[in-house]
Amino acid sequence: MQNAKQGNIVVIDYSVHTSDGTLVGDTKETGPQEIKLGDGAIFPQVEAKIADMKVGDQETVSIECDKAFGPRREEMVIDIPRQNLPPEADPQPGMALRAQQEDGSAVTLYVVAVSEDSVKADGNHPLAGEDLAFDVTLREIKDAA
Repeated sequence: MQNAKQGNIVVIDYSVHTSDGTLVGDTKETGPQEIKLGDGAIFPQVEAKIADMKVGDQETVSIECDKAFGPRREEMVIDIPRQNLPPEADPQPGMALRAQQEDGSAVTLYVVAVSEDSVKADGNHPLAGEDLAFDVTLREIKDAA
């Protein structure tokens, strides 16, 4: 039986947990995912592990936060005066907001708290500061067309 290799299209099932065991993603609802190894669709550490696997193999790949979504940065938590939001906005905790940075690039902010005068928003990725564990099962290997 052959190992997967760079350039192959592979079909995988996976689940992702934080270091405290919280499930933060899986393929249970979406079904197996098809990716091309080498395209950067998944963390490089996971791709490298898949490249050593055969169909049916199951592996766990640990990724430290610095190699995942980076450390949590408190300077990314900001207060936005309500007058700076569109009048139709009804921000609620957990809601994602899109904002434009000074350099013109877009950033996603997550509402943390809402008061009468301001909205506290977090520009960190929700998994920033988290070490991750990917449980991966290789279901199929296809040659790239």
